[in-house]
Amino acid sequence: MTVNEVISEIGRKIPLKQAEDFDNVGLLCGNPEREVSGILVCHDALENVVEEAISKNLNLIVTFHPIVFSGLKSITGKNYVERSVLKAIENKIAIYAIHTAFDNDYFGVNFRICEELGLINQKILMPKTENLKKLEVYVPKEYSEQVKTTLFEAGGGSIGFYDECSFSVSGNGTFRPVEGSNPFSGSQNVRENADEVMISVIFESYKQNQLLTAMKAAHPYEEVAYQIIRLENENQYSGLGRYGDLENEMTEKEFLQFVKDKFSLKLIRHSDFNSKNIKRVGVLGGSGASGIKAALSQKCDAYLTGDVKYHDFFQNEGKMLICDIGHYESEQYVTQQLIEILSEIFPKFAVSKSVEKTNPVNYFL
Repeated sequence: MTVNEVISEIGRKIPLKQAEDFDNVGLLCGNPEREVSGILVCHDALENVVEEAISKNLNLIVTFHPIVFSGLKSITGKNYVERSVLKAIENKIAIYAIHTAFDNDYFGVNFRICEELGLINQKILMPKTENLKKLEVYVPKEYSEQVKTTLFEAGGGSIGFYDECSFSVSGNGTFRPVEGSNPFSGSQNVRENADEVMISVIFESYKQNQLLTAMKAAHPYEEVAYQIIRLENENQYSGLGRYGDLENEMTEKEFLQFVKDKFSLKLIRHSDFNSKNIKRVGVLGGSGASGIKAALSQKCDAYLTGDVKYHDFFQNEGKMLICDIGHYESEQYVTQQLIEILSEIFPKFAVSKSVEKTNPVNYFL
């Protein structure tokens, strides 16, 4: 398989279009037409990871964090980013980053954190908005099932754990073919009445082009009558962060010890205790201070994330225990998750987990 074929398969499982706009996901370097000898999965594609790929004869690195984010104007090896990319290019190794596409994925980073904590009644903390649309298309009655099936196959009508969702309304449509037309039915300059069905399906905005292409190919009319409506509905199956409930309440100290044990932590930075038992817990892997207000609005008793700054701790308003467990530590399961996903997609392909250390943070205790 080529690099392009491999990353296309990964993209079907974890669509890059669900990544945040600021992010630099996808193929960062490498020839997309090169045959893949094997895949190395890592958290950060640092120079030592590239060297590991070379030693194992693996020429595609799938990394969680992008090694190239922004502002790279030259590649001369003057810093750790340029050295990593330069070494990859010189050794014909491709680097593919997944980052916030996996953060926003329903079964991504935050799902695994919640599973490790044993949370029940899980929901997305900050659901994506403005990425749902509705397609309405008018089809001759005898072709309605054919077009509907095509829309489903192109990804329309998939809502959470349901697919092939649609709504249809029968009615009577009119049209008059004029000079230059090649009508499916009727005659030029004569108004035609037709029994038609309006089919509507909801879809995520990144599927729009593939959906329209498939619809037009399956539709019998020369001019397809359709409309696309942008929805304000929240997408409850895609977004940053997650929250859920513990099976049993804990005191604040019990909870901190529980988290420390679960994540094998040396320390936890946290806000003041407020003598409140912990039942509902919000999580956001990585740098997640942006989710504090959302966790408060969902009445979370505790919130786990990383990279919390001094002033961020004040945002709890004395109502929620904010726990900074570390950026890398909150994302520590990502590499294993990606290994599991890629091994499922490519059961007969060489997929290896990097053994190189990429966490730059150490503790003097």
